[in-house]
Amino acid sequence: MDQLSEVFDLVEVRGLVTGGFAVGGPWVSYGAIRDPMKLIAVVRGRLRLATDGIDGPILLEPGDVAILNNRAWLELRGGTGDGPPREIVPEENDLATRIEGTAAGTDDVVIGGRVDLNPTGQALLLQALPPVGHVRASAATATNLRASLDRLFEEVAGNRIGSEFAVRQYGQLLLLEVLRAYLDQTELPPGWLRLLIDERLRPALGLMHAEPGRPWGLAELARAAAMSRTSFADRFRAVAGMPPLAYLNRWRMLLAQRALRDRDVRVGSLAAELGYSSESAFSTAFKREVGESPLRYRYRMRDHATT
Repeated sequence: MDQLSEVFDLVEVRGLVTGGFAVGGPWVSYGAIRDPMKLIAVVRGRLRLATDGIDGPILLEPGDVAILNNRAWLELRGGTGDGPPREIVPEENDLATRIEGTAAGTDDVVIGGRVDLNPTGQALLLQALPPVGHVRASAATATNLRASLDRLFEEVAGNRIGSEFAVRQYGQLLLLEVLRAYLDQTELPPGWLRLLIDERLRPALGLMHAEPGRPWGLAELARAAAMSRTSFADRFRAVAGMPPLAYLNRWRMLLAQRALRDRDVRVGSLAAELGYSSESAFSTAFKREVGESPLRYRYRMRDHATT
């Protein structure tokens, strides 16, 4: 099983291209950040990125992408030449007109985007990433990232029939390649993202994901990973930041939240499906994890979806 894809579907990760520009000469762009997670991709040229929560500006080179995690403001500076920098104010949904006709070798070309997540996804992904993640196109593992960025740029600049659909698809693929490259280039802190790519724990994780309602024991999970109980428990805690059965409970709660949002399943049936002995036991566990009862969560999420 591909647990990373499974979790991304669960938390509804979507990469969206929201703006961009091409400019020659010295320039600067700054402003507030409204989105929890933002992407800045350099198609051509070089720029320095500054934001809150980092010690100093980060140099982004051609093909590089920065992931900004819950930052308040952003400043980009680039270009060469004399004179004061030109101020660039990116406008959403105005991508093609700002990038068409770029002169090869003379312009900096920048594309911006955001990552949309449901509330569960925000809690998981934002905790797993640093304030700014710098994904370098020069790394050997980033070949596909550069190709995805080039294809995205071609669709934006070409402005051909069907380009809006293509840009949405390539924006999604770009996000996937950014995260893949980041995982290859970075030593992740303990957490769910690091757990999902741990090869030794993958067999045990696959069991929990495939049958979340089964009463898994530590010995059975350790056996699947071909490890002793002690070694398995120690490694799982070091990688995930929590014990195996605590992770199983959290996974059940993620599944429960999706079911309550998207399905009309009764709470008692959902409790049995996820391995709880009674509806009250499930409701108590859900309220402890989420902060409200299953029914209140369902009503709130559906009210939110209609407003």
